[in-house]
Amino acid sequence: MSPQHDHRHLLPLRRDNARSKDWIILLEANTIVGPSRQSFRIAWATQERRIVRRLKSLRLQLFLVVEGYDPRIHVLFSCPQLYKYDRDGALVPMRGDEIGNFIAQAIADRAARRRPWYGPTEPIPSKSLILASMLDEFDTLVVEAPALAPLLPAPLEPGTLERQVDDASS
Repeated sequence: MSPQHDHRHLLPLRRDNARSKDWIILLEANTIVGPSRQSFRIAWATQERRIVRRLKSLRLQLFLVVEGYDPRIHVLFSCPQLYKYDRDGALVPMRGDEIGNFIAQAIADRAARRRPWYGPTEPIPSKSLILASMLDEFDTLVVEAPALAPLLPAPLEPGTLERQVDDASS
């Protein structure tokens, strides 16, 4: 890759996010045409980062390199590892595309509706792809509740306890 990156491919990044192993989810909006009701498509999900340092306003600032990023259709999220319950009730880590699907479902009604084409001299819209007020609303997001297991064992049939005690003493 050349040392000169297109400025749209460089997204500002906080220093603590540069070191984390959180998932980076890139969602794409307004590119699905037809009868589908999905607002977002998962462009990619990864835990790997390519970070560059640039001098901006006489301060060293970190940037995340996102190839092909277009602010007209893309929105980027960072998310810690999420877990779900499997059939046996054990917690298993979710894959990046599963995490992306949950984020897409959570923000589906907040996407700005735009046409998928634009003119060659048309500037990037000043309005964000996602309503900014929504981004502060989530303190906790429950994406899948576990099935409730009974707290007490099932009642024993009459006489089963005596047979178990007799078998144990023999």
